[in-house]
Amino acid sequence: MSGERRFTVQGTNNSFTCANCGSEVHPLQNGSVRNHCPACLHSLHVDVMPGDRACDCHGVMEPVDVDQSGKKGWVIVHRCRKCGFTGRNRAALDDPGQPDSWDALIAISSRRRD
Repeated sequence: MSGERRFTVQGTNNSFTCANCGSEVHPLQNGSVRNHCPACLHSLHVDVMPGDRACDCHGVMEPVDVDQSGKKGWVIVHRCRKCGFTGRNRAALDDPGQPDSWDALIAISSRRRD
């Protein structure tokens, strides 16, 4: 696996409308790629490898859990409603233009304790 690119950013940091809540989502301003809605934290199943946009599923990815890592910070765990795929995406709490909702992140975290 050495030498294989695990993340592709060229041409993928675009604005989009959230398929779950309809919010207008702007590109990240920190040089990474926004792949989920900052309001409801939902995503679309569009990647095979992070950032490649090569997946044909296009199902809505629901945030089902969160993890906190010292290296990556808060990580959102998404599950595709269409095919069941589970993926992980770093939360964008520090984006100056449109940060992820702290309240939504906490709500997901508290659901796992119910």
